[in-house]
Amino acid sequence: MLLVLPLGTRPALARTMTEPTDDPLLWLEQVQGEQALAWVHERNAESLAALSREPGFGPLRERIRAILDSRAQIPTVVRRGAHLWNLWQDAANPRGLWRRTTLAEYRKAEPAWEIVLDLDALAAREGVNWVWKGADVLGPGYRHALLQLSRGGADAVEVREFDIDERRFVAGGFVLPEAKTETAWLDADTVLVGTDFGAGSLTDSGYPRVVKRWRRGRPLADAETVFEVERGDVAAWFAVDATPGFERTLLWRAVDFYTTKTFLLETGGPREVPHPADAKFSFWRDQVVVELRSPWAVAGATFERGSLLVGDAAAYLRGERTLQPLFVPDDHRSLEAWTTTRTTVVLTLLEDVTARLEECSRDTAGRWQRRVVKAPSPGTLGVQSLHDPLFESAPGQRETAGASQPGASSPAEPDRPAADPLAEALLVRYADFLTPDTLLLGRTGSDEREVLKSRPSYFDAAEMRAEQRFATSRDGSRVPYFVVWPRSPRADGRNPTLLYAYGGFEVSLAPSYSGSLGAAWLEQGGVYVLANIRGGGEYGPAWHQAALKEKRQNAFDDLAAVAGDLVRTGITRPAQLGIMGGSNGGLLVGAVMLQRPELFGAVVCQVPLLDMRRYHRLLAGASWMAEYGDPDQPDDWAWLSRYSPYHNVRAGTALPPLLLTTSTRDDRVHPGHARKMAEKMRSQGHRVLYYENVEGGHAAAADNAQRALMMALEYTFLRRELA
Repeated sequence: MLLVLPLGTRPALARTMTEPTDDPLLWLEQVQGEQALAWVHERNAESLAALSREPGFGPLRERIRAILDSRAQIPTVVRRGAHLWNLWQDAANPRGLWRRTTLAEYRKAEPAWEIVLDLDALAAREGVNWVWKGADVLGPGYRHALLQLSRGGADAVEVREFDIDERRFVAGGFVLPEAKTETAWLDADTVLVGTDFGAGSLTDSGYPRVVKRWRRGRPLADAETVFEVERGDVAAWFAVDATPGFERTLLWRAVDFYTTKTFLLETGGPREVPHPADAKFSFWRDQVVVELRSPWAVAGATFERGSLLVGDAAAYLRGERTLQPLFVPDDHRSLEAWTTTRTTVVLTLLEDVTARLEECSRDTAGRWQRRVVKAPSPGTLGVQSLHDPLFESAPGQRETAGASQPGASSPAEPDRPAADPLAEALLVRYADFLTPDTLLLGRTGSDEREVLKSRPSYFDAAEMRAEQRFATSRDGSRVPYFVVWPRSPRADGRNPTLLYAYGGFEVSLAPSYSGSLGAAWLEQGGVYVLANIRGGGEYGPAWHQAALKEKRQNAFDDLAAVAGDLVRTGITRPAQLGIMGGSNGGLLVGAVMLQRPELFGAVVCQVPLLDMRRYHRLLAGASWMAEYGDPDQPDDWAWLSRYSPYHNVRAGTALPPLLLTTSTRDDRVHPGHARKMAEKMRSQGHRVLYYENVEGGHAAAADNAQRALMMALEYTFLRRELA
C-alpha cells in the first residue's frame, strides 16, 4: 500500500499547467455525491450478482472468514511496562478488543487477558462504526492514553483521552475532532498536537503543517505553536524520546516523501540537526543512526547509499561527523529494517530477497562488533525489541528484590527495577509461503529461542513447493520472482496463475504465509507468483530509485518480463495468467494491462491510482510527487502521460477482463480513480466489474467480514476467468 506516513512530499514548484477541467467524469470524484453514490450502488449490485452466483462463492467466502476469525491466530503485541498489549478481532469481536496481559501469561496456550476497551460495545453504544487506529500511552505509568478512532477505517481519526485504570474516557480530558491528526505526550498535562487547526494549518497533501503545545484544561485555540512548515511540504511531524538520561523532542519537516529536515525542540525553539536531505536520521540513546539513500562523503570517508551509520550523538551535535558503518550493501544484500535493544542494533537484511539477521554491539572499549544470528531460513523474519526504557528506574534509584521478573514492581512506582529485565529480549517471527508463522522469544547475544506461538496450517500444503527464479527485463536487469506450486500442476502450461507485485515507495515483498491465498487459490490448483520488481526496496535504494519518476517504465517492463518468463518457461499461458496489485500496485497493473494486454487473461486492480493527471489534486496525492512527478510541470507530464491508465485506455482494443475494487472511506487514494476508470472502460465496451466497499479506508475493509467478501469476489473473479 502507499506509504503516506508523514515522510514528506510536495516540493514548492511554480505551476505552469492549468487545472484540467475537460474530464467529463469529474462528477465521480464527488465522494458522497448523490449521483456518484447511485452509480456506485448500481455497479456494486452488478458485480455481486455476477460473481456471487459463481459455483463455490458462498463456501469460499465463509472459509476465508473462518481463517481470518480463527482464534488460533498469533496475537500481535506491543510491550509497555509490565504488560503486552494487543488489539484482537474475531467473529465475536469484529471491531476488536484492546487488551493486555503479562509475558508469563502470554507464554500460555490460553493467556488470561485483561479487556481494557471493547470497540464493538463502544460502536454500539455510540452508533458509530469505530475502527481502531492506535493509542499513544503515557509512560512510565501507562494509565492515560490518547486513543485514535476512525469512522469506517479512514486515515482521519478522532482522538480521545482514556483512563486505562478506570476503563473510561477522561471527563474534560484531551479530545480532538476528526482529522488527520498526530499526537505525543510531553508530560501528564501537556501534549504535542498536529491536526487541522483551521484555515492554512494543513499542507497541500492534507497533513498537519503546524505543531502546537497543548496544555490540559486550556482550549485548543490557546495552544502554543512550536513548529511550522511550508504549505507545499508534505507534513510536519514529531516524536518524544523519553528514554531516561536521553530525553529529546524531535521535529521533522517533511519536504517531500524522501526529503526531511530534522530539528530538536529546545528552550529557545527548534534547532536544526544537519544531515543528508534524503537520509533517514534518528537518535538512539547516546548515538545517532543514519540510513543513507544517496552516497555521502563526510569527514574524509565516503559511504554508499543503502549504508547504515552510527556515531556519538553529543559529538555529532557539536559538528563532528565521525561515523562508523554498521552495514554496507552489495549487489545481493540490502538493509530491510533495524531495531534496537538497550545495547544492540539488530539488522534484518535481505540477501536476494531471503531474510538474514545480524547484531551489532559495542565491546568494553566502545568498538562495534558484528554477530551473524542463526535464524530460520529461507523466508521472512520480523524482529521486534521488547525493551522498554521507561521501565527502568531513574539514576540513583535502587533495584528492588525480585525485580528480575516482569511485573515484580510497577513501572509507575519509584522502586521499579533499576534496569529493564527485558532490555535485550527480542520477538522473532518467521514464515514462508508454505510454513505458518512461528513467534520465538530470544535475546541478543544468543541463538537460543523459545517458541511462544505457532499458527496452524489453514490449507493442505503437502506436495506444494516454492522456488525462486529470475527474469530478464527489457534493459537487461535481473528481476527475481517466487513461484509457489500447487499439487499436481499441469505439464501443458494451462495452470491458472496469479502474479502479484507492487514496485514502489521502497516497499519490499517477501515470502509470507496466507491461509486465505492457500485456501482460495493454491488448494484449487492455482500457481502463485510474487515478483520483486524495481521500485521496491528488495535491493536497497538503488532498486527503488531505478523506477522513480521518469524511470517508472522500468517497473512496468519488469512485471511484463516476469509474465513473459512464466509463459516462456511453460508455467502458464496468457489465457491463464492474471495479475493483481493494490494502491501503487493498482497503478502498476493498470498500466501493464494497457501496455501488454496480450500477456494476461484477467486483472484485479485494488484501491488504485489511475488518473495521473489529477492524482496530486486528490486527497493525499500531492505527497507522492517525489515518487511519480508533478503533472503540472510539462516535462513531468510528458512521461506521466505515456503511462497514465486513465488517459491511455482506448475503445476498440482487446483488453483482459478487469475487476476494480476500492472504498468510499479511502481518504488516502481517492476512490474517483477507480470510479472514473470503470465508467470510461464501460462506455468503451470493455469487460469491467467494479466493487466499492462503503467502509474500510485504504485497506478497503473495516472488519473480517468485509475482508472475506472482498477476497471472495477477487478470487472468484480470477477463478472464473483463468480456470
